[in-house]
Amino acid sequence: MTLAAEAAPQGPAETSSVPPANTPSLVGLTRAGMAEALREIGTPEREIRMRVAQLWHWIYFQGAREFDVMLNVSKTMRQKLAEHFTLARPEVVEEQVSTDGTRKWLIRMPPVDRLDKGAEVECVYIPESDRGTLCVSSQVGCTLNCTFCHTGTQKLVRNLTTQEIVSQLIAAREMLGDFPGLTPPDNGLIPSGEGVRAVSNIVFMGMGEPLYNFENVRDAVEILSDGDGLSLSKRRITVSTSGVVPEIERLGAEAGAALAISLHAVRDDLRDKLVPLNKKYPIKQLLQACRDYPGASNARRITFEYVMLKGVNDSPAEARELVRLLKGIPAKINLIPFNPWPGAPYECSSWDTIEKFSDIVFNAGYASPVRTPRGRDILAACGQLKSETEKLRARARLAALD
Repeated sequence: MTLAAEAAPQGPAETSSVPPANTPSLVGLTRAGMAEALREIGTPEREIRMRVAQLWHWIYFQGAREFDVMLNVSKTMRQKLAEHFTLARPEVVEEQVSTDGTRKWLIRMPPVDRLDKGAEVECVYIPESDRGTLCVSSQVGCTLNCTFCHTGTQKLVRNLTTQEIVSQLIAAREMLGDFPGLTPPDNGLIPSGEGVRAVSNIVFMGMGEPLYNFENVRDAVEILSDGDGLSLSKRRITVSTSGVVPEIERLGAEAGAALAISLHAVRDDLRDKLVPLNKKYPIKQLLQACRDYPGASNARRITFEYVMLKGVNDSPAEARELVRLLKGIPAKINLIPFNPWPGAPYECSSWDTIEKFSDIVFNAGYASPVRTPRGRDILAACGQLKSETEKLRARARLAALD
């Protein structure tokens, strides 16, 4: 059956049934997850494929918040869905808007089980004139302890589910008025115009190491790139890793996302300090995994991220060594001015130093853009994300003492 195979659309149903507390949301589920949810409420097997297609369109393309608006779904089915499920999104606890238009949201997820108190993560929206990039989180906290990264100072709480990862985009698109019928906010730059989407790119560069949550990240990429729903090109979905070598080939083969490597050093002794994961997977192993990455080509280059730390990794000799190491890899190098945070042990390289480093890399034939810091004033720039959970709990404790 097709989406239009049922009786002519009826008016909005009076779905007065109120689902009980902790009713699961369908937002963020995979197609298989939706199919299983429908089976659990007794949907005939012959209808499952059609029902999933209907829900998929309304949830991911239309951004529906209520089952009542699904007018190509029968009234009886809408009522049944409303009795057993919701279309709830995570709660946007706080929004901060930078002077440059960058937006940072603190998002609270509902508990996944009775032991979970609900995860809180940060995601960031970076607008430009012709695109908008959403930086999503894959874990609550992080295990990597990279010494230049604020997020790394927070302990790992847990992995985010596929549903929680996808829900970050759903929440962001609602906040930006990026679903049909919604109005964009009038404060700050948001790309607009015919054929321009407020969110056109996704980067897994928020909280956590994506490849330590591989299955959920892989399934999230599938939902994000599904052409019948959110419809983001896999070329515009980038997964950044600090170097979990065994999962890199799987990422290319099973997800097909663009790859970014958080490199930051050209010698193992230094990278061991900056990115402790290097002790397990040293530079030679990491770069070989990049050479073998499925789909890598001059048209789909691997991005190497290199944070510029004053007097640590920013010499001309290190720029030349970087070029030597990357020989034969279709690559571009993003040079990232260090973004300070309270108590940070490093300083940013001078602009003159960064330009000299960039010139050496560029003259060797590699694109070497210097990433313009965005959202520094709201601690939303690269390496600055850290969940507000601890801060909010501290405030609650202080309030309890008053």
